[in-house]
Amino acid sequence: MATANQTMIAALLRERASYEQQKKPDRVEQVNDQLHRLGYTDEDQGEGEPTGRTATDPAQQTAAETPAPAATPEQETKEKPPAKKTAAARRQAG
Repeated sequence: MATANQTMIAALLRERASYEQQKKPDRVEQVNDQLHRLGYTDEDQGEGEPTGRTATDPAQQTAAETPAPAATPEQETKEKPPAKKTAAARRQAG
């Protein structure tokens, strides 16, 4: 299990990578200051690499690949009840 510092360092590394992609050097420097405060150095590169949500796993299923649940035969033949009228529609009709 990761310690609190390791978890924070991993989160800061993900944040720094995002700022580097967005070309925001001032924010990168702020994140580097926080990493330094937690004891992370550039020599540690590789030990605290971001993992988890940012790791590319070919077996990971995405929302686009998730199949929709199949309808049961009862659901296919069942008719929907009529929609309720809004208060404005009731005033106009009445």
